[in-house]
Amino acid sequence: MVLGVPRAAYYTHPRRPLKRRNRSKNRKLPIEPKRIPRAEHPISRQSFTGAALKVLYTLRDAGFQAYIVGGGVRDLLAGLKPKDFDIATDAHPEQIRKVFRSCRLVGRRFLIAHVRMGPEILEVTTFRGPIGESHDRDETGRILSDNIYGTLEDDAVRRDFTINGLYYDIRDYSIVDYVGGMDDLKARRLRLIGDPELRYREDPVRMLRAVRIGNKLHFQMDPASAEPIGRLAPLLREIPPARLFEEVLKLLLNTEAVENFRALHWFKLWHELFPDLAKAQDHDPEHVRAFVEWALASTAERLKHEQPVSPAFLFAALMWPPLAMRARVLREQQGHPEHVALAQASEEILARQVLRVAIPKRFSIPAREIWQMQSRFDNRKGAARFMAHPRFRAAYDFLLLRAQAGEAPQELADWWTAAQSGQPVEAPPDDAAAPEPGEGGAPRKRRRRRRGRGGGGGGDGGHHQPPQQH
Repeated sequence: MVLGVPRAAYYTHPRRPLKRRNRSKNRKLPIEPKRIPRAEHPISRQSFTGAALKVLYTLRDAGFQAYIVGGGVRDLLAGLKPKDFDIATDAHPEQIRKVFRSCRLVGRRFLIAHVRMGPEILEVTTFRGPIGESHDRDETGRILSDNIYGTLEDDAVRRDFTINGLYYDIRDYSIVDYVGGMDDLKARRLRLIGDPELRYREDPVRMLRAVRIGNKLHFQMDPASAEPIGRLAPLLREIPPARLFEEVLKLLLNTEAVENFRALHWFKLWHELFPDLAKAQDHDPEHVRAFVEWALASTAERLKHEQPVSPAFLFAALMWPPLAMRARVLREQQGHPEHVALAQASEEILARQVLRVAIPKRFSIPAREIWQMQSRFDNRKGAARFMAHPRFRAAYDFLLLRAQAGEAPQELADWWTAAQSGQPVEAPPDDAAAPEPGEGGAPRKRRRRRRGRGGGGGGDGGHHQPPQQH
């Protein structure tokens, strides 16, 4: 089970009647918060970093309220190690900047203060005010401007999920709960605060967060919170591609990447993020699904062992199925050579993909190289020179992935594995990829390499170092 969705249903979408919820029947929130005293919860001051405590105490000493809120509190209560700690306060952004000289204000829709404490950067936000007519919205209901401030209670109601609406009070070490987050945490339930459809329309990225947080904690999604996602998924088209890039990295550079992919597919969110890949998957469901899941599982395994991963390799894998399909069409129907077909297909697929999820050039350029280098693996006579290429390891790992999916001969992958280990290997006499011919079928003359003044170029060393299979 993932978020309450059975595995057998991941790739089937049964049509079922959708119930329209009456927004006037929203769950009433308590006026008085529930306070959980220190003796009844596991969080102590030692759970937080020194930088987080210093920001809290500095704000308190300056006369402001200050609380740890959100994922930091949630993860500690769930027995996980938080990645960072966010702080909520009644101090306005300009007041926060006056208190901390190392503060920088960021954001357009809602101003956020980034306070640097040594190597850490703490995110400090002012309590948000209630939603009203003064909030700018677009035609879909998405909030465009949100710099309206309120009280602690207002801020709690404005949080996305109940388990993210828990505040740690440094004054008496209690947890403040306005929205029933502690009950949902104990029940292992993920539930939106307020009317789900309205909250998703305010910020469609909450649908992606629901998938990520639910799988991270292995929680069941509340049925009322899950129901609108499939029909509201197209709202993701209104989100800037750069913001979706950050969310995709959080979802897929993740130990739960495979489960996230399956849930995104079930909720039809995947189709909005990677439309070309979704079309390729519709054309060849089993092969494309297996290829993507193998790539994600490889990434998750490396993260579990605290090994480096490359977003470039991940995006190369996600765009490869539609790219390979398009390159095949260019070869078979338009007669393009292999390298020309790959280059043109790369241009087309990338151009469409960045309209949905932005891919910075620092990742798209290595991805192109990984794709273009696949044909070079056939030329085993040039193995030593090829293995010196700075992007060889990433391209080699991609070859292993293609061999696992049946797209490349396993014998070819095994040969390159042995070649890297220093074992004596020989190219077969009938190796099809001998030196490429020049015009008229004559061997192409070997060009003398120029030596630059600064020596050879560098690279990122690939996705796997060493390869997973070694």
